[in-house]
Amino acid sequence: MSQILNRYFLCMILLFSIVLTKAQTVKMLSSGNRISLRGLSVVDDNTIWVSGSNGTVGKSIDAGNNWTWMKVKGFDSTDFRDIEAFNDSTAIIMGISEPAYILKTTNGGKDWKIVYENKTKGMFLDAMDFADDKTGFVIGDPINDHFFKASTLDGGEHWYPYPEKFAPVADSAEACFASSGTNIRSTKKLKVVLVSGGKKSNILVGNKKYSLPLLQGKESTGANSVAVNQKKIIVVGGDFTTKDATDGNCCYSLNTGKTWSIPTTAPHGYRSCVEYLHDKVWISCGLNGSDISTDDGNTWNWISKDSFNACRKAKKGTAVFFAGGNGRIGKLIW
Repeated sequence: MSQILNRYFLCMILLFSIVLTKAQTVKMLSSGNRISLRGLSVVDDNTIWVSGSNGTVGKSIDAGNNWTWMKVKGFDSTDFRDIEAFNDSTAIIMGISEPAYILKTTNGGKDWKIVYENKTKGMFLDAMDFADDKTGFVIGDPINDHFFKASTLDGGEHWYPYPEKFAPVADSAEACFASSGTNIRSTKKLKVVLVSGGKKSNILVGNKKYSLPLLQGKESTGANSVAVNQKKIIVVGGDFTTKDATDGNCCYSLNTGKTWSIPTTAPHGYRSCVEYLHDKVWISCGLNGSDISTDDGNTWNWISKDSFNACRKAKKGTAVFFAGGNGRIGKLIW
């Protein structure tokens, strides 16, 4: 009798999980303008900031129902590919290349001040991440065979580049993708995790470097994004020129990068961003849609075919939002 009851409860749990997965989808909140959005920061369930091409920044304080759009004065042609927001007043944006800029606002985007500028030839910033409201990091493509890396300890007011000898060493033809602002993550213990792509695709966990079992060998291949939950790490990417290809687009580690596994069912195409949600649940998005995993990355279910570049969960809350090309902004319904 006990065996029958155990089987019954297992079946009910499996059925409930399937129903939950199928019920999840992405609701489109905004689309139609010609801005490519790659920067996304979700402060709480109501406060969302986005950034992108043509010097554009957007903000919503009502869960994405209404948006305030702004052009950063003097930066009309700058592509702000990453943004970090702390509340509805304070945010930091990253302009990618030659010269590369980091700007900060403390009055809701009315005014922006330059907090970092780099005119080095070949400079290209890819992503930034903050461990808390004070400590943050920014990563850039290699110069002189070393990734550019800088940090801040005062909430982005000042940035300090690492001396070349202390910056991560890059392999030949290895770089980063500024596709979603998530190829660098800083954990609470301040161990920075970085993924790279190109002809070589690696992960750096602190000072340890591991090769990734992802598609690589071309400038368009490799890792685009990494997400971390304690010892669990998921990396996504692929080849952004073949958006529907599933080969080598995802891998996961359960032991902080020491060993890696390939999903039994991979995400359904190239993926530019991955985000940890809760328990064993992760979400990923790319040019042909979004997938969700409820088993720590081993199997992925296609929940939306809308194109997005980035997906992020609220720092303080449960809401999950998406940002992409053509001004697309979405919200996970779950």
